[in-house]
Amino acid sequence: MFDSTLRSKLDPALERLAARLARAGATADQVTVAGMVLGVAAAGAIALHWFWLGLALILISRLCDGLDGAVARITGKTDFGGYLDIVLDFAFYGVIPIGFVLADPGANAVAGAVLVFSFYVNGASFLAYAIMAERHGLSSESHGEKSIFFTTGLAEATETIAVFVLMCLVPHWFAAIAWVFAAICLYTAVSRIALASRTLR
Repeated sequence: MFDSTLRSKLDPALERLAARLARAGATADQVTVAGMVLGVAAAGAIALHWFWLGLALILISRLCDGLDGAVARITGKTDFGGYLDIVLDFAFYGVIPIGFVLADPGANAVAGAVLVFSFYVNGASFLAYAIMAERHGLSSESHGEKSIFFTTGLAEATETIAVFVLMCLVPHWFAAIAWVFAAICLYTAVSRIALASRTLR
């Protein structure tokens, strides 16, 4: 919901930092993979109850996620880079709840499983719509220049990161937060299906 607004404010700073990385020889794919490695490390820290470290690693990981596209615009975009970015983004979204489940399986397992399920459904609705939008010749740059069509929804990257941050700040509330955000993700998926019904028939 807030992705497009936040991106317009962050892009100038990201582009300056991306220019430095590109001059140092970093590639967009390297930045993408680094973001995923940091995400897995964040999940590991959370599983060990090092929630503040997990929070810091989540934020740095998502900084990499913002930087990879900016680096690609400087060094040259590739279809594989766009593909890798999307795959590892969804891997990141799945691994963080697993960290909380491992931290306290008794309290968090069911809520964590439902949250990951909601991510799966929401992600499927997003990716399937992108495929069909390409087939119908639809385009949008509301989220900046992207490799695939991005549909706006109630639960997007900004909201997901904010929820992960909140979970790190109050980990004993993970289950309650997970249930609420799972409902929001499923609502987003249903709204995207309704959009597809209107635009793709």
